[in-house]
Amino acid sequence: MDDLLKEIGKRMYDRRKQKNLTQEALAEKANVTPQTISTAELGHKAMRPETIISVCNALEISTDYLLRGDITPSDYNTLIQKSSNLTPSQYRHLEDIISSYIAAVKGSEA
Repeated sequence: MDDLLKEIGKRMYDRRKQKNLTQEALAEKANVTPQTISTAELGHKAMRPETIISVCNALEISTDYLLRGDITPSDYNTLIQKSSNLTPSQYRHLEDIISSYIAAVKGSEA
């Protein structure tokens, strides 16, 4: 159980940093205390189900991603929403960036 809590905490921490949020800012968005965020990120204490949902909403991730590390259709929909307001030219540029990134990541795994 401790390893699972640490993995959840790591995903939560990584996503919070990706969103440029402090623990305090995330706590405010999720309507929890900063200590709740801290103990969860450190893997010291499990969160209640309603807290998990609030944190996931604040971080714009699915509960499947936070709890298991699985990417779901709702996670993909977040990307689709973010790219939906791009011009056709911007969209094609984003497509090139994503293709280059995937090729680089796949190449580094070899």
